[in-house]
Amino acid sequence: MFNTLPSEATGLLDWTWPQFEPYYADLEAREVSAENAEEFLADWTRVSELVDEVSSRLHVATTVNTADVEAERRFHRFLDEVYPSVEQAEQRLRTKLLDAGVEPRGFEIPLVRMRAEAELFREENIPLTVEEHKLSMEYDKIVGAQTVQWEGQEVTIVQLRPVFQQTDRSLREQAWRLATQRQLEDREAINALWRRFMEIRLKLAANAGFEDYRSFRWKQLLRFDYQPDDCKHFHRAIEEAVVPAAARIYERRRKLLGLDALRPWDLEVDVFGRAALAPFSDVSEFRSRSSAIFHQVDPALGSYFDIMIREGLLDLENRKNKAPGGYCTEFAAAKRPFIFMNAVGLHDDVQTMLHEAGHAFHAFERGLLPYYQQRHVGMEFAEVASMTMELLAAPYLDRTAGGFYSDADAARARVQHLEWCILFWPYMAAVDAFQHWVYENPTYSCDPAMCDAQWQRVSQRFMPAVDWTGLEEEFKTGWHRKLHIHTVPFYYVEYGLAQLGAAQVWGNALKDQAAAVAAYRKALALGGTVPLPALFEAAGARFSFDTATLASAVSLMETTIDTLST
Repeated sequence: MFNTLPSEATGLLDWTWPQFEPYYADLEAREVSAENAEEFLADWTRVSELVDEVSSRLHVATTVNTADVEAERRFHRFLDEVYPSVEQAEQRLRTKLLDAGVEPRGFEIPLVRMRAEAELFREENIPLTVEEHKLSMEYDKIVGAQTVQWEGQEVTIVQLRPVFQQTDRSLREQAWRLATQRQLEDREAINALWRRFMEIRLKLAANAGFEDYRSFRWKQLLRFDYQPDDCKHFHRAIEEAVVPAAARIYERRRKLLGLDALRPWDLEVDVFGRAALAPFSDVSEFRSRSSAIFHQVDPALGSYFDIMIREGLLDLENRKNKAPGGYCTEFAAAKRPFIFMNAVGLHDDVQTMLHEAGHAFHAFERGLLPYYQQRHVGMEFAEVASMTMELLAAPYLDRTAGGFYSDADAARARVQHLEWCILFWPYMAAVDAFQHWVYENPTYSCDPAMCDAQWQRVSQRFMPAVDWTGLEEEFKTGWHRKLHIHTVPFYYVEYGLAQLGAAQVWGNALKDQAAAVAAYRKALALGGTVPLPALFEAAGARFSFDTATLASAVSLMETTIDTLST
């Protein structure tokens, strides 16, 4: 049967369920034993990879152009007609393998995940999950269509961001107000989406027998190594170890800018009045200089990136009707990653590239594992892959290494990034604390006005240094502009945990860069075959939530900032 299964997914984008079904039926009809388990897993891997890649390619098409009606129709057809049957078939295969009682080599952790997925599965949740996917696409469409008129041209909100780095404060304020006013025009549309998201998520949890959505989502995210209380402990550690450091950065910024108070449009301009960093003039230069940096970090990683260039696996520039943000997805059957981002010529674009390339390298490394089910990695460590790459690549930003900047500008870029790392932890804590409140208090959080008030509270708790006087509506709707809150609930603490892991790997690299890179690659290649703490350990870090580890990381960052600033 499997001799007839195509090896590439690109020709299967319009396949219907009856075309996939015979392969699943073949697997379901087999008896699974220790003797044939590897053959069973190999064939299951082949069909799962193809379906996964079809889904990824159809989704990518809706994000590269949110106005593409045909791309949306094709993805909706897949979600409506193929995805539900695939989910049911995958559940039956998980049950078959678990019931067989076999434990193939390297499959201990995948089996733990399978048991959780099997326990969580409810057929009545499939259409709800499809609807949730569609609501996420609607959120992307709303944000992707946000444009304004600036200097006689229609530009996206993202394309307006370079103005926020202009030294003319009145110009920055004008651009910032124009952008947020446009975002506020979609306030009611996003609020309406939010009510539908909440209704669906509460139903998903109830159908699966959970009293609350957070417990359901925790298991759905396969979080076995920490609990919600650990996240709250992490929030408190950030308050103790990071918020004071962030306050020092903000106060230094306020003084150097000569201001009485920092306003939202004062956060990106250079404090010494220098023009914004301009790393590249076009995406061709962006690609080539990025490649040079990755070759400096490690020749094998550089070769991975060159494959992506040659095979057209990079969509980098911002444009109208492109979904917001950046991501790296994977085409599972081809064993190739794909990077999507919205570059407009800022240093932030460089950081996004380094970050998403870390995910891409992870895909290449774990793609060497034989079975699809072994390659699943929780985002806590997946983000270590990306955030560590930002730090490992930092020494090669200067042009003598093939990078983007003069020595002075490379140091400036590194300072900017390390300050961002410190400032990010409090923002991450605000986003995560907000989500815990949302799903602990669903009676209240179904009301967007209550969410507005809670966002104000958590923002003031973790980020009190910015003056929002007279900007109350813009302030309280900040949660509207964090897509994770809407489209991937509870996916954000991973960034904070991963950044702490990445900081530890970076500390190792400052002593021995080659050894740190080798440990990093070794950990990536493990995929999901060992528990989360063991992945951190393999990379040379400790999975932790405590104040002491955070304080050590912050101290290293502040010391490095001082050194680079002299």
